Amino acid sequence: MLELVALVCFGVWAWATLPGPLRYVGVVAVPVFVAVLWGALATPDDASRSGRTVIATPGPLRFLLELAVFFGGAAALYAAGSHGLAVALAGVLIAYHLLSWDRVLWLLRH
Repeated sequence: MLELVALVCFGVWAWATLPGPLRYVGVVAVPVFVAVLWGALATPDDASRSGRTVIATPGPLRFLLELAVFFGGAAALYAAGSHGLAVALAGVLIAYHLLSWDRVLWLLRH
């Protein structure tokens, strides 16, 4: 669910910041670009992603990508003018990562 929220946030940012007709392209292209990057780069044997990957990525790099996508979504929402929602999302993301500390440690070790 958090992945979808992040992608929507990137779409909201594109709509709010791109000019004229370019916003129609950006509202689709930006989230698709992020989703392709997110889906292609994975750590082998990651149970949260079925263990398969297109491009094998070391765990620490995957964790940084995860932070960039999730918190980048919150930052995009903030940049689009939805400050309250962005701060709330950042709070949810912090709680999520604290509660999933075992997965974070797994990524950092692989």
